[in-house]
Amino acid sequence: MTSTDITESGVGSERLRRSGGVRGPLSQTWSMTRRNLIHISRAPMQLSDVTIQPLVFTLLFVYIFGGGIPIPGGGSYVDYALAGVLALNLVSSTMGTAVGLSTDLHEGMMERFRALPMWRSAILVGRSLADLLTALLCALIVALTGLAVGWRPEANLASVLGGFALMLFFAYAVSWVSACMGLNAQSPETAASFGLILLLPLTFVSNAIVPTEHMPDWLQTITTWNPVSSVVAGTRVLWGNPNPSATIQAWPMQHPIEAALIWSVLILAVAAPAATYFVKRRTTE
Repeated sequence: MTSTDITESGVGSERLRRSGGVRGPLSQTWSMTRRNLIHISRAPMQLSDVTIQPLVFTLLFVYIFGGGIPIPGGGSYVDYALAGVLALNLVSSTMGTAVGLSTDLHEGMMERFRALPMWRSAILVGRSLADLLTALLCALIVALTGLAVGWRPEANLASVLGGFALMLFFAYAVSWVSACMGLNAQSPETAASFGLILLLPLTFVSNAIVPTEHMPDWLQTITTWNPVSSVVAGTRVLWGNPNPSATIQAWPMQHPIEAALIWSVLILAVAAPAATYFVKRRTTE
């Protein structure tokens, strides 16, 4: 552990001790959120997955793949792809949650937290809120890059903001799955591989980047019931962008906004209690 980490943890520890019987869980959660944000500010390359990657991915898919992918029903590939590119970036960025918690676990920070009179779940909630703030930055960069290359939403401001909120809510839910993986990983490197094994296939086997109408029936069924497909389709509906998946007569594609909300709530309802159990186990064993 570096001297910077020790200083940061020392400041956080003292704040947590003072807040234990006064302001309680809310203050402790803010202390943990602030700790994570301070750590990011002192190692800004940690933000590469929500700053550089969104810029690269947006340009890559629009200019390299866009010209060769026709959109059923017509429309611009830029308008079609931006929701998918946003989903790809937000879902893959949740790897940071797994890596961060695994690093805290294997560098001894959990041992320090164990000795503090604090709400154990503040470790998780603080981490998830810090990652949600970085996800907001990612969404902003994708939106600005998209506008620069020709993306134009065909909906009012409230609907456009609703599309971003839908995507961010799903990413927040997935970050709790990442937390479960990080708390059970053998090392931060193992936690990082979680994204390559599960998260990237989850986004690519969907309607995020290419239309699914002409896929084999078995693969189209998988993509149709993939939660990423529902979130992406719901975002396209809210943005007023091309959504070829609306021609698929399956409930998630006919009601993508509702399906996206249901998926997000279900994932959060399962992953949050599981992550809470794992962090309590790791701070008491």
